[in-house]
Amino acid sequence: MPLVEAVLALIAACIGFALLARRLRLPYAVILVLGGMALAFIPGLPQVRLDPELALAFFLPPLLQASAFRTDWRSFRSNLRPILLLAVGCVVFTALCIGALAKYLVPELPWAAAIALGAIVAPPDAVAAGAVLSRLRLPRRLVTVLEGESLVNDATALVLYRFAVAAVGAGALAPWDGIGEFLLLAAGGVAMGWVVGRAAIWVQARLEDTLLETALGFLACYASYLAAEALHLSGVIAVVTTGLAMGRAQHRIAGPRSRLAGRAVWDFLEFILNSLVFILIGLQLNDILGRLDGRPWWEIVGIALALAAALILSRFLWVFPATWLPRLIPAVRRHVPIQPWAEATIISWAGMRGVVSLAAALALPMDFPQRDLIVFLAFTAILATLVLQGTTLEWLIRRLHAEVPAHAGGIDPEEAEARHLSARAALDEIERRLTDPLEGAIAADLVPEFRDRARHLHRTAENRGAVAAERAARRRLRLDSLEAARASLIEQHRQGRLHEEGLARLELELDLEELRVRQALGDERTEAERRAAEQRRREQTGWAAFFAQS
Repeated sequence: MPLVEAVLALIAACIGFALLARRLRLPYAVILVLGGMALAFIPGLPQVRLDPELALAFFLPPLLQASAFRTDWRSFRSNLRPILLLAVGCVVFTALCIGALAKYLVPELPWAAAIALGAIVAPPDAVAAGAVLSRLRLPRRLVTVLEGESLVNDATALVLYRFAVAAVGAGALAPWDGIGEFLLLAAGGVAMGWVVGRAAIWVQARLEDTLLETALGFLACYASYLAAEALHLSGVIAVVTTGLAMGRAQHRIAGPRSRLAGRAVWDFLEFILNSLVFILIGLQLNDILGRLDGRPWWEIVGIALALAAALILSRFLWVFPATWLPRLIPAVRRHVPIQPWAEATIISWAGMRGVVSLAAALALPMDFPQRDLIVFLAFTAILATLVLQGTTLEWLIRRLHAEVPAHAGGIDPEEAEARHLSARAALDEIERRLTDPLEGAIAADLVPEFRDRARHLHRTAENRGAVAAERAARRRLRLDSLEAARASLIEQHRQGRLHEEGLARLELELDLEELRVRQALGDERTEAERRAAEQRRREQTGWAAFFAQS
């Protein structure tokens, strides 16, 4: 029971901190970490320790698979060169820079331990990056590169980390052994992830049950991670591969109800796991500080600030040359356009660290040289990058004018054209049935509706006339009619003329139609604003009417 109570209390705290972050217009990852740090110092609260195995084996697989599931494979493959330059090259370069500086600042630290510290803090975190990037409207290529890097770089860092930890006991470093191990782990992780992904796809196509399909997707991420780790392969790459495979197959094997239910379940899981990860990071501060002794506090703080500054600077030192130098090669210059310096700046600044770094630090053996100092330095690096870069990244992007401008009338040209073509295909199919002796009369009744939709979407794709005004009018009429239908259902249920199961089924149909209308025609209000408007409407009708309707 104490564990259950602690988890429920943490979830309640996560909700409160997320609301505070929304009110302050800050990334909720930052507020959760700072909130966790504040909670850690409240007298009387039980101390919460983050088990590194739990962090990697429980939290990481579903979060990585969810990110990979949404990743566009075609875009990922076309940007594989910059992704690998960041996920492999930048991680190794950063680890070496941090290791060299740590050895200089703490001379008694062995080289292998210094490199281990560099490997711990080198990889930007997929969870932290997603928490910040989700708030912004960035070019698709830039988002693909940043998210793709954060999906793969953990494997590079963890291989380098294991190599350095093993070298502390062996007393020697053999770089070629590390390169061979990385290639073996990466290739094995891809193979394991592909096998698990294909097996999950095969089973999912035959389940024909929404709940089972959603549960299978959740199980697949753990199966690929644990199977890969059991065979001493890269569990991170295995999960990413499984997520990419299942993401590509979802459009042809999953039904509409499964896709809707799966999206809702995964959104909930991502919020809970993300929130718990960040608040647990903050809660570790008390325990980490309690283990530090033997050094003056000002010396420890100076080392931490120097390493955090070097961590941020080293990414700039890698990204800008890696962005421009390959374009000196004619073959690369012909196929890859020149990247604006603003995008390179954003990539350099988007280096937030997270749970993988802290879990790797906490997983160090208890007799590891300067273990407590390394754990503290890793924590301060996470804190510095999350607070400094996480809170200023949005400001930087807007100052550099890197956000994608909103399309005229809120219409994406590619989506508008796709909507037009799909509506045209639907209309063609209905018109083809007009001559059918059995279905012709029904098709004739449907033709006006499909023709109206096709004409509207054609005008939208062509950007003709007052498209925005027409879309607003259509949205208002359709949403008002759906609201009236919903109110009628509720009234019938209140009067006892409609049972609860029937109300739920019919309301689901109206909800799906409302989602379709909002998705197709747009809605200027956020969901929070819509709920607030609904609450104001209820209050205006009086509390008596509100309770009567309930």
